[in-house]
Amino acid sequence: MSAATVPALELDDLGVAYTVRGIDRPVLRGVTLSIGEGESYGLVGESGCGKSTAAFALMRYLPRNGKITGGTIRIAGQELMGLSEDGVRKLRATQVSMVYQNPGAALNPSLRIGEQVAEVSRLLGASATSAGERAEEMLRRVQISDPARVMRRYPHQLSGGMQQRVVIGMALAKDPTLLILDEPTTGLDATVEAEVLDLIATLRTEFGTSVLFISHNLAVIAKMCERVGILYAGRLVEEGPTRTLFDDPRHPYTVGLLRCIPKGGLRKDQHRLDTIPGFLPQLGVELPGCVFTDRCGLAREICHEHEPELHPLGGGHASRCHFHEEAQTLPRTTPPHVAAPQRESNGVPVVRAEHMAKTFRQEGHDVRALDDLSIEIRPGETLGLVGESGSGKTTFARLLLGLTEPDQGSVVELEGHPLAPRIAKRSADDVRALQIVFQNPDAALNRRFSVRRIINRALTKLVGTKGSARDTRLRELAHSVRFDVRLLGARPAQLSGGLKQRVAIARAFAGDPRVVVCDEPTSALDVSVQAAILNLLADLQRDKGVTYLFISHDLGVVRYLSDRIAVLYLGRLMEVGAAETVFNAPHHPYTEALLSAVPTVEGEERPRIRLEGEIPSAADPPSGCVFHTRCPRYLGAICEEQEPPLAEVERGHFMRCHIPVDELRRLQAEAPPPRARQPESKTTS
Repeated sequence: MSAATVPALELDDLGVAYTVRGIDRPVLRGVTLSIGEGESYGLVGESGCGKSTAAFALMRYLPRNGKITGGTIRIAGQELMGLSEDGVRKLRATQVSMVYQNPGAALNPSLRIGEQVAEVSRLLGASATSAGERAEEMLRRVQISDPARVMRRYPHQLSGGMQQRVVIGMALAKDPTLLILDEPTTGLDATVEAEVLDLIATLRTEFGTSVLFISHNLAVIAKMCERVGILYAGRLVEEGPTRTLFDDPRHPYTVGLLRCIPKGGLRKDQHRLDTIPGFLPQLGVELPGCVFTDRCGLAREICHEHEPELHPLGGGHASRCHFHEEAQTLPRTTPPHVAAPQRESNGVPVVRAEHMAKTFRQEGHDVRALDDLSIEIRPGETLGLVGESGSGKTTFARLLLGLTEPDQGSVVELEGHPLAPRIAKRSADDVRALQIVFQNPDAALNRRFSVRRIINRALTKLVGTKGSARDTRLRELAHSVRFDVRLLGARPAQLSGGLKQRVAIARAFAGDPRVVVCDEPTSALDVSVQAAILNLLADLQRDKGVTYLFISHDLGVVRYLSDRIAVLYLGRLMEVGAAETVFNAPHHPYTEALLSAVPTVEGEERPRIRLEGEIPSAADPPSGCVFHTRCPRYLGAICEEQEPPLAEVERGHFMRCHIPVDELRRLQAEAPPPRARQPESKTTS
């Protein structure tokens, strides 16, 4: 075999185990795959399936209690297992790079960006001058404008998207044979995610680098990878060309994952998402038959006794299932029927915000995080709040909850009566009426307390319930969020991410709230857990008539759960209307750009609109329309000199734009502009 045809990566029957309490517990169970030269391969599966363990095994970065128990790893034809520690370090320095999920944790907070990027070249023997020049060139190649200025900054002075570009630049600085991407876009805005993905695709072509792309986001995998492998409980259960596998899945696990996604504009009032029952097998448990048997609706006796081979289906597609021909007949776990929602008809908004504004003082400058925002949220509806990081979404939520005090003149009303600006000044009833579910349940739940104590504390403080009545209410709450009462004595660390989020939701509902703020409640969850949480939120809304303010970067999730959508940019409300109205043209040019950035698992991408530059600083916002410095439909002087009002362009549809709605409809029916046109007289700050 010539060097040109040697795969970038070959795993042959790879086994990995972790030693826990003196016992080796298998995590990877004979994984075999290969990635060709210049190919992008996606590895998909729920948390705990072994995806990151595979990546760390390739880098020889396994934790102290981890070890490779069998099989081989070859990178560009070189056997990894027989290398000395010096050889492994050389391999990492020259041939393999890894980009982690959290760029903030991957960068040293005490070193300037330039020092960290240049260090890669210095380790390869370059002089300090040459390494600095190489670092600046790499930052320029990852599309960072003014790289010399960025090199003088510390990581905390960069946005998440900029940090991720720096990490990618460092990874590619050594021109690696194999680039491992472990959830590189989780938590990023839709626009930043799209820019990072475009960047990876461009650089991959430029450098000829092979990519192992690990993600639970199937839409990202569909966009980025030629082939995909589905990993479950450490076993590769299906593999094939991405489009073939997603269009014709032949393993029940793959079918289940795809059914969990709100595809094709699916909405909560039309159809419930299907879910995958049960949980992953515990670490190291013996699995004599098919690894998916306990959660599979097609399982039969043979599945419990004999593990299936990886059956070839043609065209590089293979499935590890005895009944792969029946995979798409997998019975639904969740009935598709949707009950009629409860809606109040008195017409009084449950929440009304008028002239909401918040100014922070930072480094001697006034930063206007929220500017004159007025909006109503109706009883029993979900208002989706979208926009890039820094647009003011979380600030607005904190003002509603009284966690941050608004500027003078701001008004928040709950069911017609004004709320005190600070939570400490609000009545117990008002505090009980407005609750929140945070993005990260690990940070929101006290790890020292049991689930019982966490929810009981909320019941005592919010409702004053004690004794047997509290125990009864606790069980009712656990049942309402589908939480097994047998786990009430467990601490958060003993629960999966989905179970922890159910505890957080139960705590929020302890006082029968009127409004629940959901701040990115599913962004860190697997698609299977996400589907269960979205169904749960929809069911609770129907059963209890609760109102949601739902904040998320995932526009597919927002569309599924929301009745109306509000779009924020630089603290201003740019568009608000019914979900289907906002998602279908005509929409504000900013909304248009956001929607164009969203990948879909169906692979039907709309033409991409690239927004130039970062969001301007709220300390020095652009004149006129604050979006004009990045707007793909920039008109000219009127955009720079006059701020458009938020006007009703159609019944119930409000937009802040100088372009008439009929003209927007005509423009957006045509091919969109490739990128924003830059105004001449005003630069972004």
